Amino acid sequence: MQLWIIYALLSAVFASLVAILGKVGLKDIDSTLATTVRACIMAGFLVLLTFVLGKWNGLSEIQNKSLVFILLSGVAGALSWLAYFAALKTGPTSDVSALDRLSIVFVFVFAVLFLGEAFTWKAALGVGLIVSGAFLML
Repeated sequence: MQLWIIYALLSAVFASLVAILGKVGLKDIDSTLATTVRACIMAGFLVLLTFVLGKWNGLSEIQNKSLVFILLSGVAGALSWLAYFAALKTGPTSDVSALDRLSIVFVFVFAVLFLGEAFTWKAALGVGLIVSGAFLML
């Protein structure tokens, strides 16, 4: 099995734990505050991990264009977390997660439009099934 597949599956497992643990943690706290606390914990953990792995020296090698896109990605991620935790606070966990996974559909569309990735009928069918599955879970 290719390494990227293992990482993607681990990402899915950890993302599912975000929903479960987040739902329990949101019981008596504002969703924006919870997202902020979560982000601070993540930032601290990642800074520590970067030092432990000896990756910090690569910071000076990041080009300006890459840095702009990383910053924009960070803003998009923060907005995603804010919306996700707000939905998780008030909605059923499995329904919120199902709709959140529609991000796959948006990734496909944006990748075709902006990254020049191939549009295939097989992928389009998969996207259609994901949309159907998300709405069936509601």
